[in-house]
Amino acid sequence: MTFKDLPTPVYVIDEDKLKKNLEILNGVEKRTGCKILLAQKAFSCFYFYPLISQYLSGTTASGLYEAKLSSEHFGKENHVFCPAYTDNEIDEVATLCDHIVFNSFSQLKKYAKRIKGASAGLRINPEFSTQGGGIYDPCAPFSRLGVTKAQFDENLLCGVEGFHIHTLCEQGAEDMAATVKAFEKDFGKYFKNLKWLNLGGGHHITKQGYNVELLEKTLTDLSQKYGMQIYLEPGEAVALNAGYLHTRVLEVVKNGMDIAVLDCSAECHMPDVLEMPYRPPLMNAGQPSEKKYTYRLSSRTCLAGDVIGDYSFDAPLNEGDVLTFCDMAIYTMVKNNTFNGMPLPAIAVRRGNDYSIIKSFGYEDFKGRLS
Repeated sequence: MTFKDLPTPVYVIDEDKLKKNLEILNGVEKRTGCKILLAQKAFSCFYFYPLISQYLSGTTASGLYEAKLSSEHFGKENHVFCPAYTDNEIDEVATLCDHIVFNSFSQLKKYAKRIKGASAGLRINPEFSTQGGGIYDPCAPFSRLGVTKAQFDENLLCGVEGFHIHTLCEQGAEDMAATVKAFEKDFGKYFKNLKWLNLGGGHHITKQGYNVELLEKTLTDLSQKYGMQIYLEPGEAVALNAGYLHTRVLEVVKNGMDIAVLDCSAECHMPDVLEMPYRPPLMNAGQPSEKKYTYRLSSRTCLAGDVIGDYSFDAPLNEGDVLTFCDMAIYTMVKNNTFNGMPLPAIAVRRGNDYSIIKSFGYEDFKGRLS
């Protein structure tokens, strides 16, 4: 199949770019002795799990379903963290996972005896924010995520083999190193009694310009100083810039400016555009007025605010033109929905100049969620 044969909308995962990311991450593992896990909350296209498992040490899940997906398709270390487990899932989680991280001492006390052979961990909130707030900042005021210093009780650590922190979001090694320093200052006295330390995700390791040398020094120093196994669990870094969303122009309307109606949707197919908010890169396009023709790119849903953004082009847009949004592998397929009865995009893989559809969706996928 060629590019012209692809339906729209369609997510396309570039296998070559995915491999390049994995090679970078695997190199960090080999040079530092750390273990890197795929955070499935960002990218859980399990078609690629056999490939990813050749490079990474395992996965991390946010609950039972992701843990099951990893168990069925990845076949290596299986870790889980959830802010609150439930009585009807904890036993199955325990049969699937190697590490189970608890968000509070009360959850640890409630379920510690039911996790069988899994290694118990405790999530810590180091109260050291490097993001400046927002919905993706686990250290923001009043965060429910992790035990703070004020709530920490060393007398309740019996059975805890590891600590887990997650404070970053699309950030560099400098923020990671500063966070580790603050974390160590308040909790380092307990590290020598731990078997492992999980530094969470949000590490933009595969982004151009990332300070890999600083990352590796920080990881190596921690491991040598305390004798712990260090874990990282990036999601974005695994599939960063390895995916595209191809969409077609259905119509151009005018209301004070030119507005292109596309067959994709921010609300349904790239929710971070509205949640963060986030401006996705668009191939061969510029900022508003940077190029000769500026358009507002919108959707065919009835949500008035379902707008992707304003972009400029060298030539006018016409009905049938195909546009390509970049960096569409992460937080897209895992978050998409069928609001308004919008069809889900197909999923395709690209190898060189060859394309193949690995999954298509239809009416039954919409209907099956509702009754």
